[in-house]
Amino acid sequence: MNMITFMILLSATLATILTLLNFWLAQMNPDSEKLSPYECGFDPLGSARLPFSIRFFLVAILFLLFDLEIALLLPLPWATQLQSPLSTLTWTTTIILLLTLGLIYEWTQGGLEWAE
Repeated sequence: MNMITFMILLSATLATILTLLNFWLAQMNPDSEKLSPYECGFDPLGSARLPFSIRFFLVAILFLLFDLEIALLLPLPWATQLQSPLSTLTWTTTIILLLTLGLIYEWTQGGLEWAE
């Protein structure tokens, strides 16, 4: 038996054993708490048109913005090995400075204040 056949057989066997173990050990006792919908702390039996704070969306957008910044800066260690690392570091500094200025502006305008 060659190595590839052995690995495929081992993977399939392990997947089958784990699936059967999950079905065997799982608890099948649903109660009213598990069956009720979770609506972020709001009463799910009330109106679905409750006012929702815009601050939740602001925090989500800020998270996405800074998450995108991390994604843009991840290849930086490899980019410094290019022919012109000075231009790479200049653009990196510009991106970080622009995002920092945006964060300071948002902070001074009170956009990060949760309680009013």
